[in-house]
Amino acid sequence: MSVPSTSTTRVAIVGGGPAGLMLSHLLHIAGIESVVLERRARRDIETTHRAGILERDSVRLLVDSGVSDRVLTDGDRHGGIYLRFGGESHHIDFDALTGATVWLYPQTDVFTDLADARDRDGGDVRFGVSDLEVRDVLDTPTVAFTDSDGVAQEITAEIVVGADGSRSICRDLVADRRQYFREYPFAWFGILCEAPKSSPELIYARSDRGFALISQRTESVQRMYFQCDPTTDPSAWSDAQIWEELQTRLAGRDDFSLVEGTVIDKSVLPFRSFVQTPMRHGQLLLAGDAGHTVPPTGAKGLNLALADVRVLAEVLEQALGKNDPDALDTYSDRVLDRVWRAQNFSYWMTTMLHRSADSSDFDERRQLGELATLVASDAGKTYLAEGYTGWPA
Repeated sequence: MSVPSTSTTRVAIVGGGPAGLMLSHLLHIAGIESVVLERRARRDIETTHRAGILERDSVRLLVDSGVSDRVLTDGDRHGGIYLRFGGESHHIDFDALTGATVWLYPQTDVFTDLADARDRDGGDVRFGVSDLEVRDVLDTPTVAFTDSDGVAQEITAEIVVGADGSRSICRDLVADRRQYFREYPFAWFGILCEAPKSSPELIYARSDRGFALISQRTESVQRMYFQCDPTTDPSAWSDAQIWEELQTRLAGRDDFSLVEGTVIDKSVLPFRSFVQTPMRHGQLLLAGDAGHTVPPTGAKGLNLALADVRVLAEVLEQALGKNDPDALDTYSDRVLDRVWRAQNFSYWMTTMLHRSADSSDFDERRQLGELATLVASDAGKTYLAEGYTGWPA
């Protein structure tokens, strides 16, 4: 067996998605060296379609930290959303209610901006690695892996950050961990289609047949979803069946109709909520989906990951840059406060708009009553707007 090539760094970041790359970028600004290790090839990540609604502070983080201002030129600013139920649409004006907006900007583009910024700044990002193993997180952490050229490597670091997504290898290294789950009895059937926009802003629709979301991607390609059974096989659905289901769920007395087009991608997205606590063990800290996942209804996943690493960069600058290791003790509680608020918001949005298979007539009428109360109340609409646009950092 060949002897691994060894090296050192201050922070080893396992996971090269938006969370890991943003953390590496923020540490670079603070003068702290890092290495990012990612199993996937860069091209594989850039060609995976991912939706993206960015909160106000997520946009500020990208722009103000010098990653890119492309979100402002290529993204689509949305001042609100539409809630649709009982065959009518109700506009929730975020800008008027809170003075905040969101931006439609695909997660794939966020990744590209961050990867380009790390290239621009000479960042050490290694894509296509394999056989990743993290050891000795209580003392002097070591990350062993095989690089994209097939060479065995070991990196010794002061800190390891697990930003390796929902299939994290790092989370299981946290001793005395508690994990909180909620499995939902439905999924989303998602499509990409070649068509112009059907609405200037997103539509969240509740119907007797279940939930539907009319989202966007570009001027000519749109993303849409409808609630389905988790066992649904997307390949069994024809374009005609998909459009009939979507049109039925959006139908109403205002004669609203979706602009149809060729379906170019379809998939089924399962729903679950997950939180692990604590998010720190020794010299290992977790960030993003490695520590928590939320249903996509509240558009919180990517935004939570960016919020995590904003806090984590501050903590690491204090611990490593100012020789204050006790700062690491504050990380878990600081980020989990926001995580649980986001879990509550996502759960509320999900249960308010989705139909359960065992819903009674009472449940159906109560749900409609909740929606009617919400859209008639400035306080209710403001609560939704504050949660959707993001609580201030």
